[in-house]
Amino acid sequence: MEFLSEIGIFLVQAIILVVAILLVVAGIAAISQRRRSSGTEGQIEVRQTNEKYRAFQDAVKESLETPEATKERLKAEKKQTKLDAKAEKKQKGGASSTVKPRLFVLRFEGDIQASATDSLREEISSILPVANAEDEVLVCLESPGGLVHSYGLAASQLQRVTEAGVPLTIAVDKVAASGGYMMACVADKIVAAPFAVIGSIGVLAQIPNFHRLLKKNEIDFELLTAGKYKRTLTMFGENTDEGRRKFVEDLEDTFELFKEFIHERRPQVPIDAVATGEVWYGKRALEKQLVDEIITSDTYIQSTLEERDVVEVRFVPRKSWQEKLGVSAERVIERLGLRAYQRAVERPLP
Repeated sequence: MEFLSEIGIFLVQAIILVVAILLVVAGIAAISQRRRSSGTEGQIEVRQTNEKYRAFQDAVKESLETPEATKERLKAEKKQTKLDAKAEKKQKGGASSTVKPRLFVLRFEGDIQASATDSLREEISSILPVANAEDEVLVCLESPGGLVHSYGLAASQLQRVTEAGVPLTIAVDKVAASGGYMMACVADKIVAAPFAVIGSIGVLAQIPNFHRLLKKNEIDFELLTAGKYKRTLTMFGENTDEGRRKFVEDLEDTFELFKEFIHERRPQVPIDAVATGEVWYGKRALEKQLVDEIITSDTYIQSTLEERDVVEVRFVPRKSWQEKLGVSAERVIERLGLRAYQRAVERPLP
């Protein structure tokens, strides 16, 4: 009975705590809702990567050096920095400038609906007004593909970069398949890790049909359309051979558009040989000319640190108060559930 009593007290405390948290979050949400009209839907975050890598390298060096060696190294680096600045000033005819070409790094993690396209749009819009032909945009792309129209829009966003005359590179560390490869082929250069999955150039569609189940249970389903091919295959109606033929015809047309899109942007690719729905790992994809170089995104970025200023750009969308409330409530429930489980496990049975 004592155990049940403690559980009851615990549940009451948990409910009071959750209600209190909900009230606080609701109050904050109400305040932010008032300001929303004057705010934005998110913000751009910019981070200089050169200093991050330099700090990492210095930390490792200092751990391996004696204090005297570290002091000498820092002194030599400071002297070299001054010499480089003087040489650059002399080369530019007396005009002192330390501006380097920039490498703008973006990241795209794709799902079936290419939901990251909204963030990609904002990131590209923030870069294009300041980027020029001496700069470069690197997009670290990961996507197994998804909806045709969604990835078509994502590819169009990347095309804005090339149309502006800014070199575009796509780096694939894990997978760029189907719609993901549609995006990648927009780039001037595609690099991939040795075992990155590339390809899957093809189109698929699948749909369940419950007509026989409905018929067996004497359930009628009516679908009214105007237009011969307004609907071809449906989930609940009785599908016909004519509808199937039209559905496959539409798939084939989409497939041809996919192939044309890739061929126009990467004419070196033997499109008929690779447009089979197959995938290839990085080295095999290089042989098929689906990619241009085997290298990871980390290695690619580090190889540019000396001659470029590397800038990571990320759009952080603003979360609605409903999303914030949901996340907060979920965390509270998880913590309370964990504590209840721990108490139950730690208490010995009578």
